[in-house]
Amino acid sequence: MKILLTGANGYIGRRLKEKLLSEDVSLRLLVRNPKSLGANLQAEVYQGDAFDVASLENALDGVDVAYYLIHSLQNKNYKELDKLSAHNFLNAAIKKKVKKIIYLGGLGVKEHASKHLLSRIETGEILSSRPKEIETVWIRAGVIIGSGSVSFEIIRHITEKLPVMVTPKWVKTLAQPIGVDDVVAYLRQAKDLSLKANVVVDIGSQKMTYKEMMIGCAHALGLRRWIFPLPILSIKLSSYWLNFFTPVPYNIARSLIEGLSSEVIVQNENAKKYFPSIIPMSFDLAVKKAIREMEENQVFSRWSDAGGGGDIWEKEFKNDSLSAVLLDRQILPLDDVSKESLYRTFCSIGGDEGWFGYDWLWEIRGATDKMLGGAGLNRGRRDAYHLRVGESVDFWRVEDLKENERLLLRAQMKVPGKAWLEFKIQEDQFIQTAYFYPRGLLGRLYWYILIPVHYLVFGNMIRSIMKKSKNES
Repeated sequence: MKILLTGANGYIGRRLKEKLLSEDVSLRLLVRNPKSLGANLQAEVYQGDAFDVASLENALDGVDVAYYLIHSLQNKNYKELDKLSAHNFLNAAIKKKVKKIIYLGGLGVKEHASKHLLSRIETGEILSSRPKEIETVWIRAGVIIGSGSVSFEIIRHITEKLPVMVTPKWVKTLAQPIGVDDVVAYLRQAKDLSLKANVVVDIGSQKMTYKEMMIGCAHALGLRRWIFPLPILSIKLSSYWLNFFTPVPYNIARSLIEGLSSEVIVQNENAKKYFPSIIPMSFDLAVKKAIREMEENQVFSRWSDAGGGGDIWEKEFKNDSLSAVLLDRQILPLDDVSKESLYRTFCSIGGDEGWFGYDWLWEIRGATDKMLGGAGLNRGRRDAYHLRVGESVDFWRVEDLKENERLLLRAQMKVPGKAWLEFKIQEDQFIQTAYFYPRGLLGRLYWYILIPVHYLVFGNMIRSIMKKSKNES
């Protein structure tokens, strides 16, 4: 069986990819940035996306089963993009005579769905719209619980930070959470279904309110929490509240909050009918497993760590001069520090390790970013010791990574322009550079106002990295 997996850098996609690689199948991956997959991968890798029809058709050629794990939630016009992407994928799959599409969507009733949930439902309807030409297995899940999932991150952060919670009335809404391992199991088995017809499979464990989920998470963390729902908190206020206390940016928080007013519960019994061997893990066990993975530094994927679009650095500067970029460059000789030790040290940046000095300034910048609707610092990092291309580090994203040579971070905080932070080992020198591509006059004013801060922060940063590297050599 030849399988195409899209969304292989996403939260579910990374986990499903590892499971499929352990099976007797021929796996092909369609990604926008091949660097994010790492080296020595036992799969075919095709570069492209669902908006590039030529690359899509090329990737689908000869494929039996295609997984559609694509969404555009982080874009403002995600609803239109999701429709276009689904149409392109369906047409290309039929043209290339693919036998089956497997799609992971969201639970919900169309008549009461939020804009975000409606978009997921419409995507499923598009992919299922030509049953005489292609079979579609549409799996629908609600709240996914697992280390690194957006749902669990929200519940955990709120529960840990707020002993007493005054919450919106949506905490009384019913949902059916499900563990991430069970979601992957359903997707994995779906490829072997032989139905010759379309099917919608709703999956979930027990029915719970969001209040019960937060109390349950607190219990698993060994905490006591008190929750008082108030009907006066609007969607906008709730979104800012979620943005401030969790790693979720405002635009995503708002989309999620809008969906919390609608019940997301199982509407059919097809999970039991077609997947009798899968018995979903309870909410309590799923939470405890997620917490254990975090404590043991075994978080395999996170919602914020998708690879994103190709190599942004190359796109920005391929036909442009670096003279258009403002920069702060610091250089120190390697002396007796090994490249391996230095590389390990600067790759430990962010998260609990901090930013090698002046962390209080970084905290202020993170809080400012949160107030502007950005990600802030509390996304942290997936792993305290290892990085991979495409994943998030606080309010940065790993753009490039070359062992014992280079780490390039792209800023995802709110700035009037585009920014990168590069650590590079070149011959006998350690070079640290902050690049800024300003947007108009405001961008240039922003850079020049911060020059004194840069002088303190970046100068101290390179010296601290070298000092720690020497101590560990």
